[in-house]
Amino acid sequence: MRLNSMRRKHIVFVVVTVFLSWNAIMYYVLMSRHSKKMIPRDMELDNLDVGIQNQLRRNLALLAKLQGIRNKTEMSLKTNKPERMVLPDRKGDGSDMNKVVLPILMIACDRVTVSRSLDLLIKYRTTKERFPIIVSQDCAHKPTADVIQKYVVSDNIKHIKHPNLTNIELNKKDKKFLGYYKIARHYKWALNQIFLKFNYSAVIIVEDDLDISPDFFEYFSATYPILTSDPSVWCVSAWNDNGKGGMVSDDPELLYRSDFFPGLGWMMERKIWLEIGPKWPVTFWDDWMRHQDQRKERVCIRPEICRTSTFGKKGVSRGLYFDKHLKHIKLNDQFVAFTQKNLSYLMKENYDPWFTHMVYETPEVTVAEVMSGSKKHLKALRVTYTTKEQFKATAKKLGIMDDFKAGVPRVAYRGVVSFVFKGQRIYFAPKPDWQKYDIKWK
Repeated sequence: MRLNSMRRKHIVFVVVTVFLSWNAIMYYVLMSRHSKKMIPRDMELDNLDVGIQNQLRRNLALLAKLQGIRNKTEMSLKTNKPERMVLPDRKGDGSDMNKVVLPILMIACDRVTVSRSLDLLIKYRTTKERFPIIVSQDCAHKPTADVIQKYVVSDNIKHIKHPNLTNIELNKKDKKFLGYYKIARHYKWALNQIFLKFNYSAVIIVEDDLDISPDFFEYFSATYPILTSDPSVWCVSAWNDNGKGGMVSDDPELLYRSDFFPGLGWMMERKIWLEIGPKWPVTFWDDWMRHQDQRKERVCIRPEICRTSTFGKKGVSRGLYFDKHLKHIKLNDQFVAFTQKNLSYLMKENYDPWFTHMVYETPEVTVAEVMSGSKKHLKALRVTYTTKEQFKATAKKLGIMDDFKAGVPRVAYRGVVSFVFKGQRIYFAPKPDWQKYDIKWK
């Protein structure tokens, strides 16, 4: 960790300083004693000189070793940047957070493969009491309803049905977006049921085409205290938009703050719904949430390696980006005991100074140098962008998502997009004096 390295560097500096001072004092004392003798003898002088010279040689040798340690420490600080702030495990803190009920709201319609998602939720949840599953179904698709009903009987799952199945009148230009209008309408009704009828304090939202990781519930359990205690956090997401295999590290513990709302398996509190529910949009609800009028500078917590992946090629988006992007998303397959970890580094007051320092202490290079591998000996590299056009052109070269929502690049925090390119950590970042997003970047 960088703080430990800085402390180690400071200790070495103090030791060297004290060491040199001590030698100077000892030399002065020895010489003073010698000069005060009334009847010096040649043999004693010779012995004294030899002793002083031998001691100085030993001191110089030790000093050289200390300077070597100091140089090695400084070099390590320059070339080996930590990917995250490593904090000690939190064992048995007795927190009541583990007793909070976090319902799973599944949004469903006409996929009989809803059973695939439900099977995984049932497989990995720890208790029915803490993680009740509520399936909200639109469309009135009977084959799908029949599948869900089997789980109601065998696994005590609640099945609620959207009562408003009326058609939505749209002009000719917008008719192709009818599915998005129905989804927004369904979301509003379902979330009102969760918070206003069932009176839950928070919810984890999934859709009927998501696979989940073995630590899905553990992840949300551990991040719930951050959601409730840091006012700058308004959601926790299981998704990384740049989470394709080969673009993420192998460390399943890495978590980040993100200005971009990811969705695809996410958690929010009741107070957020009471704020945004009354003004819920009629369509494209996820892009609406990404707008500054709703986000209000708040962030989401997101993982390095996704805790969800989608198998739903068929849907209102008609498979857009599925073959090119979504099916390549890496789903975490390791269980991380997040509730035993100290995640306080994700709090804004801890995260921001560390993250900014880490990014802008990383060596700056060109995209050509990244792609050529000429700086492969460094653990991390920083590539700078200053314009929208430069961002999009570089993003395409490096294989990351190149679009913006309300001026925010996908997964970005303070304008910085973090990902892995050919095994090397890359920070795609604006200049250090960056202040805010430009909402005109679309």
